[in-house]
Amino acid sequence: MTSVRGLNHITLAVRDVSRAVKFYVEGLGLTLRKQWKTGAYLEAGSLWLCLSHDDNTPTTPHKDYTHLAFDVRSNEIDELTTQIKNAGGICWKENRSEGESFYFTDLDGHKLEIHSGTLASRLAAMPC
Repeated sequence: MTSVRGLNHITLAVRDVSRAVKFYVEGLGLTLRKQWKTGAYLEAGSLWLCLSHDDNTPTTPHKDYTHLAFDVRSNEIDELTTQIKNAGGICWKENRSEGESFYFTDLDGHKLEIHSGTLASRLAAMPC
């Protein structure tokens, strides 16, 4: 059976590309690779994140649980949480699962998370 190998990239619609780039660079520490009037490419480890201008971007978060989680080292989560809050990120959920997490929205209302656990640690913490 043929299957996908993983995520190639993620594209997020944003109202203001420059504002979004500033949030992701200063708040999350992503590396800006290229920016133009209607978009930008950023990198976090092997993740390629595209920000694309779209006037139809909602101004409030979706009501469901859908979100993107960024991987962080557990000894850096407190400092990164502070950076995110200082950049304008707003907490949308308290962590109740395995691993350290901070759930937040970006300036366009995308639901995001920084998380220090792995799939293996999550599975090990689940009841039999």
